[in-house]
Amino acid sequence: MGYLQQIEHKDDADSFLEWVKDEHPTATHHCYAWRVNPNKVQEFDQDDGEPGGTAGMPILNALRSAELINCMMVSVRYYGGTKLGKSGLIDAYGESARLCIQKADRFPVIPIQTYRIVYGYEHQGIIDKLKNDFTVIELNSEYMENVSLVIGVPKVDKARFEGKVESVKHLLDDFEATGQSYHINKIRS
Repeated sequence: MGYLQQIEHKDDADSFLEWVKDEHPTATHHCYAWRVNPNKVQEFDQDDGEPGGTAGMPILNALRSAELINCMMVSVRYYGGTKLGKSGLIDAYGESARLCIQKADRFPVIPIQTYRIVYGYEHQGIIDKLKNDFTVIELNSEYMENVSLVIGVPKVDKARFEGKVESVKHLLDDFEATGQSYHINKIRS
């Protein structure tokens, strides 16, 4: 039996694992793997008492093959008296992961460059034009004496976006690149 869950950080893995263990307290093994952080991938796998590399690694390889990130897969096993052997365990845990992945709703993860823009209300048209010309993801906004926006732009558009902003930068109070992040596009096409 398998469970696949979206997680944002490796710290989320512990609470999800505890939930699965609470659902199946008498299971012999709770083997799992997770992958997080699209900008600098971190991975982990756990065999939970199975022979080394026979449970967690096949689950992790299934996540990799499906190019899944920010998720955790837990496979629950009740020992029924039949020894599967190493290759049988690898096949069973790998198949459990593949079946979970087939049934999962998947959403694209878009790597983004983040920016902070500060401007006067009289320059809203410039920002509206940027929003029309590019995929701009508004992450935070503050409307006070001036407007302060934190936005994300897909990394593939970074150079073009910065070039466009350079031509109007003199009209903005502040424009700075603030880092890298990602956006999960939950809109179905």
